[in-house]
Amino acid sequence: MASSLTKGSADPSTEKTFFGHPRGLATLFMTEMWERFSYYGMRALLVYYLVSGGADAATGSQGGGLAMTAATTTAIYSVYVSMVYLMAMPGGWFGDRVWGARKTVAIAGFVIIAGHVSLAVPGQAMFFVGLILVAAGSGLLKANISTMVGHLYDGPEDPRRDGGFTLFYIGINLGAFVAPLVVGTVGKEHNWHLGFALAAVGMALGLTQFLLGTKHLSPKSSLVPNPLTPEERKAVLTKVALAVLGVAVFYGAVVALGAYTLNWALVPLTLAGLFIPIAVLTRIKRDKDLSVTEQSKMTAYIFFFIAAAVFWMIYDQGGSTLSLFADDKTADTVFGLGFSATWYQSLNPLFVMALAPVFAWLWLWLARRNQEPNTIVKFAMGLVLIGASFFVFIVPMNMAGGDVKVSPMWLVSIYMIQTIGELCVSPVGLSVTTKMAPQKYASQMMGVWFLAVTAGDCITSLLSIAKVDLNGTWIIGFEALAAVIAGIAVYSYRKKVQSLMGSVH
Repeated sequence: MASSLTKGSADPSTEKTFFGHPRGLATLFMTEMWERFSYYGMRALLVYYLVSGGADAATGSQGGGLAMTAATTTAIYSVYVSMVYLMAMPGGWFGDRVWGARKTVAIAGFVIIAGHVSLAVPGQAMFFVGLILVAAGSGLLKANISTMVGHLYDGPEDPRRDGGFTLFYIGINLGAFVAPLVVGTVGKEHNWHLGFALAAVGMALGLTQFLLGTKHLSPKSSLVPNPLTPEERKAVLTKVALAVLGVAVFYGAVVALGAYTLNWALVPLTLAGLFIPIAVLTRIKRDKDLSVTEQSKMTAYIFFFIAAAVFWMIYDQGGSTLSLFADDKTADTVFGLGFSATWYQSLNPLFVMALAPVFAWLWLWLARRNQEPNTIVKFAMGLVLIGASFFVFIVPMNMAGGDVKVSPMWLVSIYMIQTIGELCVSPVGLSVTTKMAPQKYASQMMGVWFLAVTAGDCITSLLSIAKVDLNGTWIIGFEALAAVIAGIAVYSYRKKVQSLMGSVH
């Protein structure tokens, strides 16, 4: 029993496990926990920093932000989040073809630290440099660290695999829970840049944990599955250089003509976030090297991708639309005790940590009785729940007005419903991606999964750029209805999708 539990770790003879899972899961758990602490701490500040203007003597707010409108703030926030997940695609490519997963994650850690340090330096220019670095580093890290979790198990049929990804997901949410309470409070209520600096410290701790624990990872994590040939490397460098030169010349001309506005950056990035996922899925689907079985699984995977994009379109507004509502229209006291609006960002990870073990146990309990819902049904449940959360959101939106602020329990309820939906989609989606990924695109397929987040957030950004009021009840109701209809559609086509998935449950 001991040997089977640790198979796939760097030292198969060890009997130590992490809650019955390979010991390397503990290393990846802690690394991701601290990386998420840095990311979610910074993200909890992002919207408030963008909208904050001068200091307000009446409320005691610190001011000192970038004083942008709510629409521009939501667009920047959505583009930023979408770029974090978009960069997971080249991050997976680097893991597959250049450095291997382990080395890519180590390099990513240093890039993320540099990004948070840049954010800690006052000034709009350094702020955007920091966002770019954090997005690039997070992309390099995300796809590869999830792939390394998969390396710890004995193939797609290992019964511990879903449970392992659920534990890993708890690590993500442990860091995400603490971050708004610490980084968010310090940054929003005291000093923005000190908060960003704390995020850098969190990533430094995560990188240290990773470098110390790499000996417990699978040897597969150090391999480059499909290394570039010298000819391919030269071609890639040439294309990158030409692309950078073209972008520099184009934007140089725009600036020289005095025509540059923020939309010159936001619109192209938003459109790229919509078209790149389509192009990537099309390229993989048309690859003639894939077997008939792999082609069939990719066809099924497209259904999951579209469903996930709809889900994340609504879910990620928890850090923008819901955050702005929390600060402006929701009471900031409970039982006479005041708290920062950033604390609402801790609700989702708190619920995940409370409910994820319950869901892991529930799926296993149902599986033993041959009653576990398959992946398709879980996705349908997640979509209906995320739609329901926005239907609930309409109620406090109509209650708040003027000086009237609603009870914090409305947002607590909304985040709880969204979390239950998330547990039906996110850890299950990570797992099914590793199960259905063609061997040729092992790490890159994790990047493809994250592109669903990119597509969903870019839709939100496009709406904001088009001046659609995302705080209006009609658009919230429309999004809610779209999610519920998508969930019903996924459920209706479950038999067709299952036949395309083959043996994958």
